[in-house]
Amino acid sequence: MPLTIYADFQAGAHERVVIGVIGLGYIGLPTAAALAAAGHRVIGCDVKPDVIAAIGKGESHIVEPGLDDMLRAVVDRGDLTAQIEAPEADVYLIAVPTPTGDDEYRTPDLSYVFAAAEAIAPKLRVGALVVLESTSPVGATRQMIARMAAARPDLRFPETGRPEDEIDVDVVYSPERVIPGRTMEELTSNARVVGGATPRAALRAAAIYRTLTKGELLLTDDRAAEFVKLAENAFRDVNIAFANELSLICDELDLNVWEIIQLANHHPRVNMLQPGPGVGGHCIAVDPWFIVAQAPKTARLIRTAREVNDGKPQFVIDKVCALMDADPDLKLACLGLAFKADVDDFRESPSFNIARALTALFPGRVVCAEPFADALRPDHGLTIVEPTEAFAAPLVVALVPHTAFKSMMRPDGR
Repeated sequence: MPLTIYADFQAGAHERVVIGVIGLGYIGLPTAAALAAAGHRVIGCDVKPDVIAAIGKGESHIVEPGLDDMLRAVVDRGDLTAQIEAPEADVYLIAVPTPTGDDEYRTPDLSYVFAAAEAIAPKLRVGALVVLESTSPVGATRQMIARMAAARPDLRFPETGRPEDEIDVDVVYSPERVIPGRTMEELTSNARVVGGATPRAALRAAAIYRTLTKGELLLTDDRAAEFVKLAENAFRDVNIAFANELSLICDELDLNVWEIIQLANHHPRVNMLQPGPGVGGHCIAVDPWFIVAQAPKTARLIRTAREVNDGKPQFVIDKVCALMDADPDLKLACLGLAFKADVDDFRESPSFNIARALTALFPGRVVCAEPFADALRPDHGLTIVEPTEAFAAPLVVALVPHTAFKSMMRPDGR
């Protein structure tokens, strides 16, 4: 279908529907709470009993500004509940992980998506709408449809050549576009791409999302929507890789990369990003590989950017090792372990991996400070200390610019 913009918006003037949200993590839980706050009846589903128990008490298992109060309110009034088994609902929204594999091209693992589709299949009825939000390679939505169709031969699903009026279950792909730390704000303001397996499906999903956000709703087909999300994050990854590669070159040439970038950004058409210890999180560090896996011979720039960013942690480790090896008594403190500032998210975090590697290389000589250390896995193997103790170490590696650290630094940033 051609790109169209769904612009109708009447706050409060919408039909209340029952929405089942499958997966209550960093995207699913905020979305479930926001949809309940928008007036829908939402039933969340997750495989983790502790997550279900926490939500039942109106408590969030993730740190996200604005989520706690909203969650407590919608749970207290009964608009949001959570359970282990897939619910019966009018609309299903799937927000489960799509990790990469271990092969050369990091081929994406769609097992969680397929498991979610097969879990809701027995509950589907004529008129249902299924929306996949999980970041996925091109064609994943069609594969999900095939799984549901195989499980429910009594229902008619979208397929090539089938008229819309002969389809019982509409299916859409609509990727999330939020960033941890600003999720609640961006859920209600960001533009959203809504890719329907059919135009009717896209319109139906747009009507649901319109109750959630005032941002533009951009309607297209499912395959285009799948690739849009991957292209967005590959764009960001390539730009970060440029900054990281500059830092490597400047180190080799004995130049200050921060000064180089600051001066270059005075050009009216240049806006370079800042280098860092690598790239982490559930999107930018993962999604570009989806493109590489599907077009390995063509996605040369995207693959190189991934390799540059994936290689940056080792550069940091090597620089620190040179200092630690030169003084056997030197103690080290790592500031920050999350994948970005002011979030409790450690997925694909280069800082966490750097701290783990240095701890293993220099037993008893490395401590770490992290404001959200309570969210770490119990087996993290790191020595966590208060920031004041970390700042007192002879060697400090600033990995994540948490606000808690910035307030303790000198005006020159040291």
